[in-house]
Amino acid sequence: MVLSCAVLLAAAASEPVAAPEPPNWQVFAIRYATVHAFPVRYLVAGADTTRTTDIAMMFWLLKGPEGRRVLVDAGFYRPKFLDAWKPADFVRPSEAVRRAGFAPDSITDVIVTHVHWDHVDGVDLFHNARVWIQREEYEYYVGAGGAALHDAIDSLDAAMLARLHHAGRVKLVDGDAKEILPGITAYTGGKHTYASQYVGVHTAKRTVVVASDNVYLYENLDRHAAIAQTLDDASNLAAQDRMRRIASSPRLIVPGHDPAVFQRFHAVHPGVVKIE
Repeated sequence: MVLSCAVLLAAAASEPVAAPEPPNWQVFAIRYATVHAFPVRYLVAGADTTRTTDIAMMFWLLKGPEGRRVLVDAGFYRPKFLDAWKPADFVRPSEAVRRAGFAPDSITDVIVTHVHWDHVDGVDLFHNARVWIQREEYEYYVGAGGAALHDAIDSLDAAMLARLHHAGRVKLVDGDAKEILPGITAYTGGKHTYASQYVGVHTAKRTVVVASDNVYLYENLDRHAAIAQTLDDASNLAAQDRMRRIASSPRLIVPGHDPAVFQRFHAVHPGVVKIE
């Protein structure tokens, strides 16, 4: 029996089509400063009020295919923050990226997890980058004219984000579990700020979660303790539980300020480790 072309086409159409594999990214943590003797009670809910730790100031670089270079957060550099916090071993974030082996102008995208100065202030150092931020985060904190609407964002950073938005460089992410780029998905719910986000990153072998300040320290995860600066403890703990489901292993959940990140993973440059 000879099958008609129509029958053959119908049979082919009924065959399931496998979804394309997402690209494999490489994930790096980049340290650009240290703040000494920071009170742990501001990081871990319920921590002993006498404890302090030297926190790492870091952001993350995702190296992908076709020249895509993505930062998760961008550090800070403006003099008012340097004067107020006096960080040790400070390197301007653009120079820290250069030390990691990448030209600052090669950065194609910056994903802003939240609007706090030490994560958003350096965005405008990367002149060719698109900037991704949750729509609700942006609209809650940045007024139409670039005014800071709430204390969590510095006025200079609000004005900077507004300028970039006016220039067409800001991409507003609409909610939870949104794929920003193939292999990079943004999640909300950590409630460090109004609509803080974290990202899951597909690598060659597994999935890494860059938590940023939705998890400050490994101690938050180990003790299942909420971060001390959150709008809602229960939501933050639920986000930590969700990160464990997203990441291929709990060790691949990367907190926002724990210096142990630079001990647990392999150094590829001074102040730079590869998360794998």
